[in-house]
Amino acid sequence: MGLEEKMLREKIENFQLDEAGAALPFTSRLAREQAWSHAFAGKVAREYLRFIHLAMVAGHPVTPSEQVDHAWHLHLIYTRSYWQKLCRETLGKDLHHGPTNGGRAEGEKFVDWYEKTLESYRRIFGEAPPPDIWPRSSARFSDAGASRWINPNHFWLIPRPQWVSRKRLKSLFQKTPR
Repeated sequence: MGLEEKMLREKIENFQLDEAGAALPFTSRLAREQAWSHAFAGKVAREYLRFIHLAMVAGHPVTPSEQVDHAWHLHLIYTRSYWQKLCRETLGKDLHHGPTNGGRAEGEKFVDWYEKTLESYRRIFGEAPPPDIWPRSSARFSDAGASRWINPNHFWLIPRPQWVSRKRLKSLFQKTPR
């Protein structure tokens, strides 16, 4: 690792997502919005910053895990923190989020980028990515597009029993012609 990359890594690792004195700091909001423990949200925030480092130095397009993507989405709405403090002051350039355009080719592209991201993680950080945040690509993309924002004040969330397949569940709730 060159001196410039080492300095960038240190700047990113020292980046503060939680604003001092905030009644609802970034990590607490991430925990609340995703129904995670504060400790897990903190771990995801750390992995998000590692992802940012990968995006800058991996040498190829990178794709986040689902949890890291949630952190990235949340950070994007903290516009001053993201665009001014992270991109311009810390990274020295803008880092745009590029969502999928949909379709098979896009799905294959993002699986490939995710696999390369995991490989670069091992190479750059010298360790395996934590599997609770960075699962294998088969698990990462198994439910792609199924997530929804749900207000638990209006809806009950009940986990689907393992013995009910997604295909069977879908067939039960499909609209039937009248």
